[in-house]
Amino acid sequence: MAFQDFEPMFGEPKAEWSAPNKVSLPPFLFYVHPSDSSRLRVLVTDFCSNTWEAIRSVQDLEDMRDNIGIGGSWSDFLAYVIDSLKSGEVKLVLEGDSKSDGAAYAKLSAQKSKGMPLISISLGKLVDVAASEAIKNLSLELYKAFKSMHSLLINEQERCYQLTEVISSEQEKNESIQRQLDTFIYSKRQKSQKMNDKAFSDTLLVTSLEDSPDKTATQGIGSTKVNKRVVPAYRRAKVRGVLLQDTEDDADN
Repeated sequence: MAFQDFEPMFGEPKAEWSAPNKVSLPPFLFYVHPSDSSRLRVLVTDFCSNTWEAIRSVQDLEDMRDNIGIGGSWSDFLAYVIDSLKSGEVKLVLEGDSKSDGAAYAKLSAQKSKGMPLISISLGKLVDVAASEAIKNLSLELYKAFKSMHSLLINEQERCYQLTEVISSEQEKNESIQRQLDTFIYSKRQKSQKMNDKAFSDTLLVTSLEDSPDKTATQGIGSTKVNKRVVPAYRRAKVRGVLLQDTEDDADN
């Protein structure tokens, strides 16, 4: 099917007169959708006195493709048409001003970007019942599109809310784990500090005992006793003998 993957499109073209005209133009809306599996329908209206329509078959579009000179496959060409209609370069050119019934002719043109091939579709004017019916159908399609977009928005908001809840829950878990970790680290630091303080205190105690006055006095008494030790009598006599020994002169006398 030629248009099985074609999604209906809405857009606002830039309306202008083909020649200078004092009549101001109201906003317009275009609606492009498959009318069946082999035809594409283009509807443009200002919801007042200007409503146009064009229906193009696959063959009509193939002829347009040849005239424009776009190569590639049919799907490539159709993709280019869609991209052109979605771009900001869509124009509605009006001709033949009718004082009582708006413009007499209109043409919708679009291009993917400036310098790219221009797609141009001539539109036929709808009046009376046909125009009213087209506007009615377009309004209903707009409402359906709005409901679809609104539903998608609600679903997306719900999904975002659920994700926010999950993220919030994970943040709370992470904060709880961080608090536990901080408490554990603080406890370890306190324990280590206490051990260091105790080791330092023990070192000071040992040093204090070693440098105490009682121990110094004890060491002094021991030293005095050693210095005042009595020399045995036999050793003292020997020493005197050495000191009182007569010289050779005394012996001769």
